[in-house]
Amino acid sequence: MSERLIFHIDVNSAYLSWSAAEQLKQGSCLDLRTIPSIIGGDMASRHGVVLAKSIPAKAYGITTGEPVAHALQKCPNLHLEPPDHHLYSRYSRDLMELLARFCPSIEQVSIDECYMDFTEKRSGYESPLGAAALIKDTVRDTLGFTVNIGISTNKLLAKMASDFQKPDKVHTLFPWEIQEKMWPLSVRELFMVGKSSAATLDKLEIRTIGGLAHTNPKILESHMKSHGRMIWKFANGIDDSPVQTQESELKGVGNSTTLARNAETSEEAKKALRALCRQVSSRLQKYGQYAGMISTEIRYASFVRVSHQMQLPSASSDEDILYHHACVLFDELWNGEPVRLLGVRTSKLTDQPEPVQMSLFDLPRTQKEFRAEQAAKALQEKFGKDIIRKGI
Repeated sequence: MSERLIFHIDVNSAYLSWSAAEQLKQGSCLDLRTIPSIIGGDMASRHGVVLAKSIPAKAYGITTGEPVAHALQKCPNLHLEPPDHHLYSRYSRDLMELLARFCPSIEQVSIDECYMDFTEKRSGYESPLGAAALIKDTVRDTLGFTVNIGISTNKLLAKMASDFQKPDKVHTLFPWEIQEKMWPLSVRELFMVGKSSAATLDKLEIRTIGGLAHTNPKILESHMKSHGRMIWKFANGIDDSPVQTQESELKGVGNSTTLARNAETSEEAKKALRALCRQVSSRLQKYGQYAGMISTEIRYASFVRVSHQMQLPSASSDEDILYHHACVLFDELWNGEPVRLLGVRTSKLTDQPEPVQMSLFDLPRTQKEFRAEQAAKALQEKFGKDIIRKGI
């Protein structure tokens, strides 16, 4: 069996690139990508956050997610453009349709990025670099914007590669290149190391991805539980997750909710996540299924959508296990902005639970406790979720 060949394709500063491309098509002489410019907010109110920035704007220290008012202080002549989400959805669809002509095995993970399993298509090209360069140039010449493409043998390394020098570049990060290209980087640049994880690693004096890779994973688990083991694997380039095509994504159970009012705090958001996990758990158990993968989706008040997924330690339909991992993903994703919508989705379903190896952090449940949980859920389904609650 040949080694996998995975591409990660990411639009360079998507919202700004798509706005710029459309304006040029409509006859504008100004390319937003060549001047200090951002997408987000408006000049009159000076409200909102930066959704995307040009490379010249980045030179002023402007960052995605910061308040527009702060960005204007850094660069008083900054050009502002309001977002056009209908336009962005159209450009995203056009991109995915074009990419599918090269390879239909695509997993779209956000509006502006996707994974492509190119394993079966590699024989039709001289080299992976040549194939990726052709895709990149076709996107630029056909649709008017640029992408970065990362190439590797798994999704994690392909994504890390696509984040190297931008824009309009192709990079590789094969397993034999990890030591040279990835280990010297700051640990904050590793996928799934967010603010909270970075703070914990900093206390442990782990500064680089290489330092994380050489740390005893049991030490990481003692501080970060299963998330510590996962980022240790990522630091060592270990990731066997498949590219989930649209067809396989349908074999999942999930739910999402638009909040009655925006969640301003982590606690508010996690209450909604708990309810979602309870619903997903109930549906999984109704169908007699166990999930091996979970993803959390956040849509901010600005309508920016982000999502990530992770593999569960073992296939499960347990509400508490789903909730724990949904919260891990939320903590890594959330940038502090008000949240409008939350979603939880499970995939890699099986009708057989996997054997579970207990860790120091797992509390074994007796048959009596398991029957009590099942009885409580049955009462909640019949009389409503408020009929019985866990004691605190």
